[in-house]
Amino acid sequence: MIDIDAFDLKLLAALQDDGRLTNQQLADLVGLSASQCSRRRMRLEEEKVIAGYHADLSSEALGFNLIAFIQITLATHSPDNAKKFRALVGRVDEIQEAYSLTGDADYLLKAVLPDLKGLSNLVNDVLMPHQSVA
Repeated sequence: MIDIDAFDLKLLAALQDDGRLTNQQLADLVGLSASQCSRRRMRLEEEKVIAGYHADLSSEALGFNLIAFIQITLATHSPDNAKKFRALVGRVDEIQEAYSLTGDADYLLKAVLPDLKGLSNLVNDVLMPHQSVA
């Protein structure tokens, strides 16, 4: 585990707010020189504390106006069936996130869709007919 001090935490917080900050902008925010910020950022990247930089896309601007959470129960609880379900989830672009659960449902899916018709199609035409889903 990497040692992280208060300056690293400030740097990480600033980068979470805006990953495009220059080293000089970071320096102004955290109270270090630009070269110190550069070295710290590079160390945090090398140690995989900073795993990457990403664009935060607007679903609405892309025509995806509906976010749906869908609970799934698997037909059987075998490793092979779970593998088939995970493969299905990986192929469906509308599914943004999938979480394994305990309790009545086995998975919780987060899907981004254009509208209720898209949700209906996903549930009725893709998920429910799949052999892995109960």
